[in-house]
Amino acid sequence: MAAPLRLRPAGPTPARRALLARRIRLLVAATITYNVVEAVVAITAGTLASSTALIGFGLDSVIEVSSAAAVAWQFAGRDPQSRERVALRIIAISFFALAGYVTVESVRALVGGAEAAHSTVGLVLAALSLAVMPLLSYAQRRTGRELGSRSAVADSKQTLLCTYLSAVLLVGLGLNSLFGWSWADPVAALVIAAVAVREGREAWRGDTCCAVPLSAPPDPDPAVAAVTTGDACGCQPGCSGCRD
Repeated sequence: MAAPLRLRPAGPTPARRALLARRIRLLVAATITYNVVEAVVAITAGTLASSTALIGFGLDSVIEVSSAAAVAWQFAGRDPQSRERVALRIIAISFFALAGYVTVESVRALVGGAEAAHSTVGLVLAALSLAVMPLLSYAQRRTGRELGSRSAVADSKQTLLCTYLSAVLLVGLGLNSLFGWSWADPVAALVIAAVAVREGREAWRGDTCCAVPLSAPPDPDPAVAAVTTGDACGCQPGCSGCRD
């Protein structure tokens, strides 16, 4: 007996795709704006407090801007899909750059035993980012998945990684301020670096999106959409973009 066919819905209509593309552009603009402000505040506060963690967090914001700018560049063209591979490469490289910087600075902080001063500005910034970044990441990931844009989903992962770094920064600064545990932040940051490497590899391969087909061939039965070997939402086995 033949195996039952697995179906997935057809892609969004042209009008819906145009709406989703505009939404992604707005989300990218919001991400860039927030991260520019975040970078300036974090690097300034980190320099004043001699905090490697705060400076690293600010540089992560710069990398996030480059990732969002790659998606903005992609969707500024008439055919965003033709630019997707380049955008994914830029996003992947930004992940690797972030992982490299965090690793080097974490090791230097652990070996050198540098101690940062208390930073109220840093604590407030980390808490604010911890609240804002998950919302931006979720909105962009959901829109990118519906549109079938791997680069938009990859950029949402970059934003989500910034959320993790916000949590690490908040814990690190908090432990350092309360107990003088200067090693807490660089140790946790090394874990984030490992996550960044994994996400960079997936972005490089394009394994970032549970994407519906961009277009579907007509079917005699209007209730039946395009046939696929993936699951109901179009994900292939092992597709990381299917994980929320």
